[in-house]
Amino acid sequence: MDMKISLKFGTKEWAPHNFNYMSGCSNNCVYCYAKDMAIRFKRKTADSWSIEESVSLDGRSYSKKDGAIMIPSSHDITPGNVDTTIEVMQKLLENGNDLLVVTKPHLSCVERIVDLFMVYRSQIRFRFTIGSADSSVLKLWEPGAADFSERFESLKYAYEKGYSTSISCEPLLDDQFDILYDTVVSYVSDAIWVGKMNMASKRVRTNTNGTFPAEELDKLIASQSDAKIIVLFNKYRGNPKIQWKESIKKVAIEHNIM
Repeated sequence: MDMKISLKFGTKEWAPHNFNYMSGCSNNCVYCYAKDMAIRFKRKTADSWSIEESVSLDGRSYSKKDGAIMIPSSHDITPGNVDTTIEVMQKLLENGNDLLVVTKPHLSCVERIVDLFMVYRSQIRFRFTIGSADSSVLKLWEPGAADFSERFESLKYAYEKGYSTSISCEPLLDDQFDILYDTVVSYVSDAIWVGKMNMASKRVRTNTNGTFPAEELDKLIASQSDAKIIVLFNKYRGNPKIQWKESIKKVAIEHNIM
């Protein structure tokens, strides 16, 4: 069997279904695949993407799905849309769905969701996206998103309330994964997913109209060379808390270490 072909990609590595309810995202991440797609198909521009607009939910199904539903997958949960988030989650949970809640977490949003849905706790898994433990790095790549301290406090809040917690380090935003791992691992009940930045040059160029500092992009790409990914893979291989995204599995397979 060709393992390269059999690898799942993107959100399908995590859940067979997704549910989105906004167009645009105030995080305005410079590497965002959804922003790149919206610009390509002229639904948004690089400048208008950060304006969150509600999508009509008329006719949307909230029925029980076979497998988890990732919510959301093409935007984030923010103070501007948390009320809609709660309405959608309520309908999906009432119908018995299992939800994978993926977010660069705002503490106020996480606190509301965690406290409101305690009765559905067994149906909810949180996956908090944290690509660096350095808030200045997060600000560079994810200018509208919460800083590290707020994301870490959100992780701890959900963990201490007994929810399933995991981390997405996709994409890694620097070469300091050891620091991030040591900081968060005690509050992760599930796994830490690690991945490279996909299509970095193209997406960053499109999403910023070519204004992103080239030296920062080059530095990140260099930090995710095959040689450096192999070192990272070998250091954490076999660690029960670590899961590798497809971008890293591909490197490991190509170099016959997986």
